[in-house]
Amino acid sequence: MTSPLILSATGISIADVIDVARNNRAVQLSDELVKNLQATKAYINDNWLKDDAPLIYSLNTGVGAFKDQRVSVSDITQYQRNMILSHATGIGPSLPAETVRAILLLRLNAFTADVSGISAELATRFTQFLNAGLTPVVPAKGSVGASGDLAPLAHLAGAICGYEQAEIDYKGQRYPAPEAIKRAGLPADIPLFAKDASALLNGSTVSLAIATLAVFDAENLVQHADLSLALSLEAMRGEKDAFDPALHATRPHKGQIICAENILKLIGTSQRMTTKSRDIVFPSENRATGTKGPERVQDPYSMRCAPQVQGAARDAIAYAKGIIAIEVNSATDNPLILKEQTGRRAISGGHFHGQYVAQAMDFLAIALTDLASICERRVARLIDPNMSFGLARNLASGIPGLNTGYATVQCSLSALVMENRTLSAPGSVDSIPGKGNAEDHVSNSTWCARKAMNVVENTRAVISGEILIACQALSSVADISTKFPVADSTQNILKTIRKSIPYRDQGDVWYANDMQNAEQLLMQGAYLCAVAASGVTIK
Repeated sequence: MTSPLILSATGISIADVIDVARNNRAVQLSDELVKNLQATKAYINDNWLKDDAPLIYSLNTGVGAFKDQRVSVSDITQYQRNMILSHATGIGPSLPAETVRAILLLRLNAFTADVSGISAELATRFTQFLNAGLTPVVPAKGSVGASGDLAPLAHLAGAICGYEQAEIDYKGQRYPAPEAIKRAGLPADIPLFAKDASALLNGSTVSLAIATLAVFDAENLVQHADLSLALSLEAMRGEKDAFDPALHATRPHKGQIICAENILKLIGTSQRMTTKSRDIVFPSENRATGTKGPERVQDPYSMRCAPQVQGAARDAIAYAKGIIAIEVNSATDNPLILKEQTGRRAISGGHFHGQYVAQAMDFLAIALTDLASICERRVARLIDPNMSFGLARNLASGIPGLNTGYATVQCSLSALVMENRTLSAPGSVDSIPGKGNAEDHVSNSTWCARKAMNVVENTRAVISGEILIACQALSSVADISTKFPVADSTQNILKTIRKSIPYRDQGDVWYANDMQNAEQLLMQGAYLCAVAASGVTIK
């Protein structure tokens, strides 16, 4: 059994977030962190819970337009509840369970800097929810990404506190929060103290949770795009020169070099990408058997320029990952309670503003949109004999005309590319002032993250579609190309896919099933395992 993730001031990684969100890894607080949280809360109670204390935003004042309105000490407890109730204005479908688990962990991890003023009991409550499998129902829409993701986080907070209006998914069933919590063997409610509600609601943590999952998946996709490229290159008997390391040394972008290196590793032992292999007459080539194939001076852009395009996507993902890795270990509420030599000081700032996440997710969406676009263009070539250098039209089997082949598979993938183009329009440049102009510039980070995740999902389908169709192409000419075997790595991918998806040589089938199965294999890591089994390691 995996040991629990211990939260302290040392920080966590993106991989840790994925492990907790998707693999249900347990979480606990370090003893030192609990002591620090208790000490900070004690300082707040001893020094600032006085009706003559200086005004401290959201601790003893209202929020937004009421920032100058003092909240009396006698009303502090009720104020915590009111703040959560007034901000619970989420809209639309609920976020997936893995996203909510990521939110719980990331909001909790933000408290480990010990500058939020949250009680140790409330922080412990987060670990109890994660470890018991209590998943708050959090609406996906309603946040503008500053002052944090207030609306969705209020729904999360209401569930944490056991409010009857909130809902929780527990063991596959949705219950009112108090009932779900009791079923998990925990007390239904938990007291809130000064600053607790503000710490729960502030911060662009919903945006960050979605972004963390998106950037992790995107990094995985760019590797698979190199696999699908290698398969397509072999299916169309492409040129290797475009991937020569000496060529790429003259324009040394990191992602471009990595992509070219990956392709050469994947096709290194291939005999299919040679001048002699092109003498084989493919099914729809308009030339006589025994004649030489046409000279291939250079391949079209979707093949030859793939390192420049897929490498740029790789570098963009690396940039986004760097931003998200910093955000994962950042304190993002307001005000922050900073330690000084003689005590604590509350400072109002703007860490809750999600612009970093918003711009990173816009950049990620743009990069993946272009990645999907170049993959889809190779798919279009694979089904057109005029562009595939003689592969059967539509890669159809059986009687042509009676059987249509993969034409509509390509059509569906092109629909996803067009959808991506709309989704990659930047959202981070959009801002509508709110709350009486107190929030006069917002980030729109939650929408930026949500649409980036949509682009990730669409791109995954396109890449798995290229793998599916390139494998169909390779199988369709296997019998006539035995003297020119494909590389060991691509042969292993072909064997892997054939365990789940047969070569379609008997005419049309319900292609949606094959498309879904090909995507499942990608998500399970089966293709990368097949490459590793051939002795090839790619970056």
